[in-house]
Amino acid sequence: MMQHDKHDSWVTNTVARVRESRSAMLGLATVVSLVLLAIFAPQLSPNDPTEVCLGDRLISPFKESKYPLGTDHLGRCVLSRLLYGARVSLAVGITVVGVSTAIGVALGVVSGYYGGILDSAIMRLVDATLSFPSIFLAVVIAGMLGRGLASVMIALVAVEWTSYARVSRGSVLSLKEKEFVESARSLGARDSHIMTRHILPNIIAPVIVVATIGMAYVILAAAALSFLGFGAQPPTPEWGAMLNAGRVYMRTAPYLTILPGFAIMLLVLAFNLLGDGLRDILDPRRVVVE
Repeated sequence: MMQHDKHDSWVTNTVARVRESRSAMLGLATVVSLVLLAIFAPQLSPNDPTEVCLGDRLISPFKESKYPLGTDHLGRCVLSRLLYGARVSLAVGITVVGVSTAIGVALGVVSGYYGGILDSAIMRLVDATLSFPSIFLAVVIAGMLGRGLASVMIALVAVEWTSYARVSRGSVLSLKEKEFVESARSLGARDSHIMTRHILPNIIAPVIVVATIGMAYVILAAAALSFLGFGAQPPTPEWGAMLNAGRVYMRTAPYLTILPGFAIMLLVLAFNLLGDGLRDILDPRRVVVE
């Protein structure tokens, strides 16, 4: 009961601090709004995002009620493609961050807890991965795997898991010598029990912060890879691919690059604001859950 009360108190205090943080609330409100737009894209989209109508090509925004944000070079509704593109970007971000977190935290906890040769091997792999610029390594991996969103997600997971491994390992190194861990070990608790019940709950806070800021990077990197032609392939509506398609019409139809560029900027900024706010709020030194 006492442990349950501690968890409830930590959650309550965290929610209260989030409400007091302007950057966290602004970022959270923007993220929630964009997520809702993505979820209800089929209901909000005025047209089919992949429907080609060459007779309506390059209609400027606000000129026709049928196309509130205009059409692209193939006569497709820009607003509909932006709404469905939010689905793609968020799906890629959630998938990559989720898988990267699972891999990185698992390896980081094991590495920090056991130490020795296992720790050295995992950390050398992390160092080797971090020795390359992440976007360059992602481009190389995506190029080897071929075009498509699956290749982009695999490439981003391959470079993103290292951040979670390093954060998790560092937190475990400072926790495994704590009294409550030593007490559990002296009572005969198994290593797996100690790691999952005593250590893991106490490293959630920094991992959440890294994951939130990581969402911003993953969404931006996925858009960059799609812009280069590695990600979503036509006719899939994706913001990076829309940027790439619209750059040819920068002079005649600048909205084709401005609108998806603004959407990417807004979503990335929202996650950065939320991450910065959570970094101040979820200070791992505030509480230790025993």
